[in-house]
Amino acid sequence: DVDECAASPCKDHQYCLNTDGSFSCKACDASCVGCTGEGSEKCKTCASGYAKEDEKCTDIDECNLPEKVCTKENQDCVNTSGSYKCVCSEGFEDKDGTCVQT
Repeated sequence: DVDECAASPCKDHQYCLNTDGSFSCKACDASCVGCTGEGSEKCKTCASGYAKEDEKCTDIDECNLPEKVCTKENQDCVNTSGSYKCVCSEGFEDKDGTCVQT
């Protein structure tokens, strides 16, 4: 078997999996920018919104940062995978970028 992976035939966001007589390109974990294998522990670097923790790229909870990310009045922060979103608090709705009482 020739190790086709030695020639790095895959794209930047993929890793190469050598198989008997061939190879396949597999997608890196969403938490990675470039990787050497499957999973968040094989990242070359962590994607935006992720930080290296215990050798893995883990989601940063922007809603628990000391500095508030959702600064408008009556707005709550909702953590998402690799990011966050600001939503109007319960009983409020978005009217032209402002949270007004419903």
